[in-house]
Amino acid sequence: MAGVLDGVNQRTQLVGQNRLELLLFQLNGDQVYGINVFKVKEVLQCPELTVMPQSNQVVRGIAHIRGGTISMMDLSLATGQAALEDVENCFVIITEYNNATQGFLVKAVERIININWESIHPPPKGSGSAHYLTAVTEVDGKLVEIIDVEKVLSEVSPVIEEISEGVIEEDVSIAASELHVLIVDDSAIARKQIKRCVETVGVETTLLNDGRQALDYLNSLADSGEDVKSKFLVMISDIEMPEMDGYTLTAAVRNDPRLAGLHVVLHTSLSGVFNQAMVKKVGADNFLAKFNPDQLATMVSDRIKDVTGTTVE
Repeated sequence: MAGVLDGVNQRTQLVGQNRLELLLFQLNGDQVYGINVFKVKEVLQCPELTVMPQSNQVVRGIAHIRGGTISMMDLSLATGQAALEDVENCFVIITEYNNATQGFLVKAVERIININWESIHPPPKGSGSAHYLTAVTEVDGKLVEIIDVEKVLSEVSPVIEEISEGVIEEDVSIAASELHVLIVDDSAIARKQIKRCVETVGVETTLLNDGRQALDYLNSLADSGEDVKSKFLVMISDIEMPEMDGYTLTAAVRNDPRLAGLHVVLHTSLSGVFNQAMVKKVGADNFLAKFNPDQLATMVSDRIKDVTGTTVE
């Protein structure tokens, strides 16, 4: 298991090809789950845990790993299932996203698979909004459920969603009143956070769930004669999405003369400097790490100033 993630950082050739790698694991029972390898730093046998008084019940303890202290969350408990037993024989998936490092306790880790985003689909309609799935796929005839770990983290350790005083200038808010932002993200939690933030700046928003849906929407606008560049101040897109990822969406936008002028910002929980290189490769205008409301509001405000010529005294 120590070498299961060897070479993860060299797998960047997958990006831009609408492909990803999933680390498959199990909780209680035989159901198989998945997490994007690019969120994963390493996989370990569960280390010795120190219980923290009055911590969230999902946090089974903390552990000292490679010079740092990391909270260990029971992913089974976090998703509304029974707590994992025999913890000392469980595994820990150490993840890095949303500018934080955390560990998830799982019963067993299987393997890494290479798959196309087109094979990954949103959760079935009618499954409600209380579930913890961001997508589903099929591997070897079995359903694989991809857990919305951003939702898990937001419930255990909520992020600050308020914009700091002074970030939004009054003149910018006035200039924003007739502008529109397109938000593309498969996580309901992320869509809500982004929507609230940018609408606080003063713009209107349209929300879509994945890259395929967004590209179809933009093509339909262009087909009807809409000037997409003028309609949207900016498209803020996640990278990890079923059907079509944000890199592939951006490349498709840039390759269509009708859409090429659209301002695109990739907004993702994925960490690592490699994302900066991919921004240039696919032609995005900017990259923001989730979720920092001040940074997001500042980006939108700066874009408003550029488009409207607003100057703030």
